[in-house]
Amino acid sequence: MATPRRRAPASRRRPAEETAAGPATSAAGRDAGDPETDPPAAATRRRGRAARGSGWLCLVYRVPSEPTRLRATVWRRVRGLGAIYLQNSVAALPDTPPNERALRALRRSILEMGGTAVLLRSQALAGEDEVVAAFQAARDDEYEEIVDRARDFLAQVEKEHVAEHFSYAELEENEVDLTKLQSWLAKVRLRDTFGASGLAAAEQVLVECERALEAYAAQVYARESEGH
Repeated sequence: MATPRRRAPASRRRPAEETAAGPATSAAGRDAGDPETDPPAAATRRRGRAARGSGWLCLVYRVPSEPTRLRATVWRRVRGLGAIYLQNSVAALPDTPPNERALRALRRSILEMGGTAVLLRSQALAGEDEVVAAFQAARDDEYEEIVDRARDFLAQVEKEHVAEHFSYAELEENEVDLTKLQSWLAKVRLRDTFGASGLAAAEQVLVECERALEAYAAQVYARESEGH
């Protein structure tokens, strides 16, 4: 996950006369979706506006009733792709090349289970707002879960501070946990086609996690230099 940029030292900032056109240029860059300056949340919202009306991929399937684990396997894979169910055994994703590849692979797996599956490309003639809202709600649920896990992470780091338990073993464990959270957020953000509102909160809490880990690491290094 990208971390906030630090302000450049005064000696490296451009004089006012060199940046007189700065605000207008920056605004134009934002309107155009400049990948160098766009925050991830803003870029996701912009991509979402462009994606509306681009169509949907619908997987209509049936799996054998026995063994029951087959249904659970398909359900987990559908949810893992970020798809929503329009009704039983009808899963939908925005029409993008990665989603098409993923649903084609899932269809092949269903056929190998002895089931049936048809992958359709469709346009919503009416009711697309409701479909988008359901897709957004699914992403917000994922962002909320990330926020909850991140708060658990912050509580654990705070607990180590209170106990003055500063060790490289704990630092490495916390680094692994933070990396998992960052990877999780990256996966959800990638499938957040329409820019769900929960993204900003998830990004913010992960920034807090990064800062907390940096503070904890500083304590570990300080103890090492003091010979503890």
